[in-house]
Amino acid sequence: MTKRDDSPAARTATATLLQHHPYRPPAGFESAQLPSYRASTVLFENVAQMRARRWRDQSGYTYGLHGTPATFALERRLCDIEGARHAVLCPSGLSAIALVDMALLRSADEVLIPSNAYAPGREFAQHMLQAWGIVARIYDPLRPESVRALMGPRTRLMWLEAPGSVSMEMPDLRALVALAREHGVTTAIDNTWSAGLALKPFELGIDVSMQALTKYQSGGADVLMGAALTCDDALHDALLDAHMRLGLGVGGDDVSLMLRGLGSLPLRYAAHDAAARQIAAWLQRRPEVAQVLHPALPGSPGHEFWLRDFRGAAGLFSLRLHADFGPRRIDAFVDALRLFGIGYSWGGPMSLAVPYEMQAMHAAADGDAAPPSAANLVRLNIGLEHPQDLIDDLEQALRAARPG
Repeated sequence: MTKRDDSPAARTATATLLQHHPYRPPAGFESAQLPSYRASTVLFENVAQMRARRWRDQSGYTYGLHGTPATFALERRLCDIEGARHAVLCPSGLSAIALVDMALLRSADEVLIPSNAYAPGREFAQHMLQAWGIVARIYDPLRPESVRALMGPRTRLMWLEAPGSVSMEMPDLRALVALAREHGVTTAIDNTWSAGLALKPFELGIDVSMQALTKYQSGGADVLMGAALTCDDALHDALLDAHMRLGLGVGGDDVSLMLRGLGSLPLRYAAHDAAARQIAAWLQRRPEVAQVLHPALPGSPGHEFWLRDFRGAAGLFSLRLHADFGPRRIDAFVDALRLFGIGYSWGGPMSLAVPYEMQAMHAAADGDAAPPSAANLVRLNIGLEHPQDLIDDLEQALRAARPG
């Protein structure tokens, strides 16, 4: 005969029990990875505790958008990598750019953007911000002194990008930051290429660092996320206010994937760097290649600034083929590649190749008649395949697309 269960759970309807089961796991369990917290609602012990919590206070939790143990852990680790004090997470790199703009700019303000910046970020400024009365001015990042003429009493923010998103020029960050400080202008950098490992922006006096965590921090080409980091308390408060009012949040499972990827970040970044330099040096010797745009290679625009300010290089660089490789032959070269996927983004384990029409990519700097480059480029993301296999693939694709 089965013994009767008189516990409260036995007397509760199943539908209610599924929501309010009394079992709680015992304390003391710890694993190598933090658990995934899928939380919108956060529960409080009583009303007094609920009223005492503040959404911006990391000592307590109020709502899933404002933080869980996993999001706070990811923010702290990102700060440790980059040397920041504060971080906020966003659903993508572009949303982190938009967050910085919307937190720090008001109607009639002006923002300066490099002509070779990540195009969607520039387009957000030229369309959305300008519709709200914020003026976006485009500057040539390789001519710091030309920026002085663009700065005025309403200039509030200067974006930096190191290197250029596709054309890979490395600017003189120190000169640009000094110019911004002279005029009391806040600086923000897209530091995605360095993954926070190769460049420490706060050591150069930069105010805000934006990262598309989608790239190297994830490492798997399967997570979208961004972050905005700073050492300045007032700037962080402005970013937090905008973050809360915009309702920006990241998924708990995505945070867990990002935390898992961080453990191997330095090893993966070093492997991407070493392979990319080997392949870039090989491409420099190819007769079909007019120029390799890799900041770590002598002769690449701004190489001296990379040498001075950076501790490594990413697996992303571009190459320019000779003039007899017109747009159709460039496309044929990319189509002939067997190990390189054709797709946007970078930082993942698979190598990628994308042709770009630079006339369309670059924005003309204010006061300039034309974009700085009209050449067609191919941008390569060097993944984690064996470098010699990638070299062999590039060689056969160059032969297949060669004129004549």
